[in-house]
Amino acid sequence: MKLSLFVLPVLFVLSSAFSQQVTTYRQQATVTSTAQLSAEQRARIEHDRQLTAEISDLAGRIHSEADANALVDKIAELFADTFPPAWVTRGIRQRLAHAEYAAASYPSRLIPEQRIVDVWNEYVREIGAPDEALATVAELHNLRDADLATGEFLHHQGLNQSIWTISAIYAMDSDGKLADGCRALETLRIFYDLDMRFDNLRSARERVHKGLLVSDELRKRLENPPRPQKTAARLEVHVGNNPVRIAEARYVQQHGPYILNGVMEKLFDELFPPTD
Repeated sequence: MKLSLFVLPVLFVLSSAFSQQVTTYRQQATVTSTAQLSAEQRARIEHDRQLTAEISDLAGRIHSEADANALVDKIAELFADTFPPAWVTRGIRQRLAHAEYAAASYPSRLIPEQRIVDVWNEYVREIGAPDEALATVAELHNLRDADLATGEFLHHQGLNQSIWTISAIYAMDSDGKLADGCRALETLRIFYDLDMRFDNLRSARERVHKGLLVSDELRKRLENPPRPQKTAARLEVHVGNNPVRIAEARYVQQHGPYILNGVMEKLFDELFPPTD
């Protein structure tokens, strides 16, 4: 099976799924009650909420490869509108589930941050993106810390209980801190961040220079909460100057999409080697 049948939707089409969820949150933020939503919108929100709860539960109790398969299938179900049919993606989903089970069960099988950085930087160089797009291990760890801490904060505050705030996909060490390696599904989330939300890497880079972690800042905020104020939550997505997307578009124009698919298939194999 070619990578483009599943991995490209995971890494890139997730952007449209994310945009759809942002639209939903905006709709919820601009109405005074769910009664102002259409029956179809309410049903979709409830369906996604239930699926997210099931995904979170599955991610936190993987005891067999069958559990990991169920988790991957449930995520594919959440994005069924954008993913190819299940029968098309079965082989790739099984490979992801195998890697997810191994990483969730054995700390030695976590995907090292260094390997993720190496694969990402290999991709950046291949498509001719500028050096700004290259990542370091420190930046990647800071980015992961921000994703996890922000997701947990939003989830606990009831502001955003969605697939994007599930903390159970992250690997933790024996001290309860973010591990130096990743599970398979978080690895895909990282590549989505690096490719589609490049400003997150820029922010992580700035925090590394300043010696800051989002988790520390949020903990201080919880320990010393600000005085209550009337606020209005607003979630926006800004399309900024993303050097990776620009380089990808140029690469496709020069070489065609099938060549890019081949590059990504090779990198995918490096992250998730095929099983015998």
